Amino acid sequence: MTQLLQATDRLMSGINKLMVFLGSLALVAASVILSYSVASRAFFGATTDWQDEAAVFCLVGATFLCGAYVQQIRGHVGISAVSTMLPKSVNQLRILLIDIASCAFCAFFAWKSWTLFHEAWVDGQVTSSSWAPPLWIPYSMMSIGMTLLAFQILLQAFGDVVNPGKGE
Repeated sequence: MTQLLQATDRLMSGINKLMVFLGSLALVAASVILSYSVASRAFFGATTDWQDEAAVFCLVGATFLCGAYVQQIRGHVGISAVSTMLPKSVNQLRILLIDIASCAFCAFFAWKSWTLFHEAWVDGQVTSSSWAPPLWIPYSMMSIGMTLLAFQILLQAFGDVVNPGKGE
């Protein structure tokens, strides 16, 4: 069981690193797009219809795709004052219960994101702008990101059970 958990953790770590790389590219793309938007508006008086939506799509991708990596390093905001006051065994139980509740929330969010993605794909939904990019693009990034996040939390919850105290 421990070997399977470690192998899965290594695989997930590799996927998370790939998502961080893609998220980094998305952030660079968003900054280039927004800089171009400002420059073209200032110097040429050009309209910037597509730039805002393209930048938002990049930021959505960066935000959701990198969530599992942040969870992997336990980088999400947490209140550490409570953990320092609790006995170690109670704190381990607290971590496990928080992981289970977080996983349930993220799994529900992922499921709803996949239904949004499916509806946008099947119905051919697009944004209301004149550029009208398909909505399945941001919904797919939300779906993939939340699925990875839910799986990462589940993996850590199993790790909390197999190896208590490691997730602190």
